[in-house]
Amino acid sequence: MAKMLQAAITTLSPPKLRRHHATSSFNIHLSFPESSIDSHSWKPRLWISKNIITPVVIHHRSRQLKADLSSAQNDVPAAEEENKNKSRMTETLVLGLLFGLWYLFNIYFNIYNKQVLEVFPNPVTLTAVQLAVGTSIIFMTWALNLHKWPNVSRAQLLAILPLAAMHTLGNLTTNMSLGKVSVSFTHTIKAMEPFFTVVLSTLFLGEIPTFWVLTSLVPIVGGVILASLTEVSFNWPGFWSAMASNLANQSRNVLSKKLMVKKEESLDNITLFSVITIMSFLMFTPVALLVEGVKFTPAYLQSAGLNIKQVYIRSLLASICFHAYQQIAYMILQRVTPVTHSVGNCVKRVVVIVASIFFFRTPISLTNSIGTGIALAGVFLYSQVKQIKPKTA
Repeated sequence: MAKMLQAAITTLSPPKLRRHHATSSFNIHLSFPESSIDSHSWKPRLWISKNIITPVVIHHRSRQLKADLSSAQNDVPAAEEENKNKSRMTETLVLGLLFGLWYLFNIYFNIYNKQVLEVFPNPVTLTAVQLAVGTSIIFMTWALNLHKWPNVSRAQLLAILPLAAMHTLGNLTTNMSLGKVSVSFTHTIKAMEPFFTVVLSTLFLGEIPTFWVLTSLVPIVGGVILASLTEVSFNWPGFWSAMASNLANQSRNVLSKKLMVKKEESLDNITLFSVITIMSFLMFTPVALLVEGVKFTPAYLQSAGLNIKQVYIRSLLASICFHAYQQIAYMILQRVTPVTHSVGNCVKRVVVIVASIFFFRTPISLTNSIGTGIALAGVFLYSQVKQIKPKTA
């Protein structure tokens, strides 16, 4: 009887569940006692295979893994943004430090240079000394691998030669002006650099200035004229030396656009400045010896009644500051736009003028200060209107 009942139940039971997924199937087992079975007393026993637990655990782990991956992916942009912010902050701090050093070295160059020129009025020899110190610093930088040795071709040297000549002439005439007039007046006259830039760019590059650029030149020229009329230390050699410095420096800038070699062969700014300095030293040293002779020896300084140690130390400091502020100017130019660099140069000139007035206690009249202020305001205006592009037909 039991065997017949078991066979009937087996026949009527549903077919065996098929496995839809390797990890999600489960089996149901019915067990019956071998004896004493009847329609009233037996109860089927149910076992569920432990395989049913597996898909639940795996599904839970899969969801957790997806959540972790999603969280990690969301953290990547946040980390990148944080790194970018840190990089921007670092770059801003470095740029601010460079601007501060640019101004500081320029101030001390003018102070030490003026002190030496007051007792040693030989600007040709002093210019040669400054170029010699700069050349020594450059070779030391290359030897210590602080900057890579340049690979300069003959074509590049020929293109740089006119730039080196103008660089030398600009430094020489600046020293000549500083030896004749006050530091503040020299830099007031040098505020006319934009005027020479416009004239030379028009003549040699064919760049027609806009109306706004021409307008900005009016306060520059007017302010310099007004300051010159009331300058206590005014004299024509000092005035024309500063004007010649403007002409030489801006000719160098124009020539750099016109004569430099192809862009793919061009040098970086620091290397270009280094090569210009070395070429200037090699060209100018023989000229200095022919013009003024050997006048920087201890015997000559002692015969002139000068404090040898004081002259040497101040000349060395002036030369180091001279090289440092020019190289930093090129480093800044690599990081900012030419317009930003021009604005920074305008602010630098204001800082130098004010610092020199306080240090040397330069007498300055109200008219003179107004003229200087107008000229510097014109330079700032020029740097702004240079961004305005002319309308194309």
